[in-house]
Amino acid sequence: MESEIKKRIDKYQKLTSHALTKATKSIIKGKEREARDIIEMVENYLSDSKYFKEKRDFLNAFAAINYAHGWLDCGVKIGVFNVKDHTLFTIK
Repeated sequence: MESEIKKRIDKYQKLTSHALTKATKSIIKGKEREARDIIEMVENYLSDSKYFKEKRDFLNAFAAINYAHGWLDCGVKIGVFNVKDHTLFTIK
């Protein structure tokens, strides 16, 4: 079971890192300040997820990666990022 949890955490860490890269390249003009705040939160939660995984605290690692991705989806929903990839983001 632990192996499966690690695989899922790895999968979502990679997915969120990829989504972060796309979002960073898709900031809507005039929304740079908001984007910077969101990107900082995503990076912090990604880092937290990796830290918790190393400490074998898989519950918090999974929670942190979900918060990270939630911040990205929020940025898309409120019009900070202009992305079209529905496999990485919740698109309107």
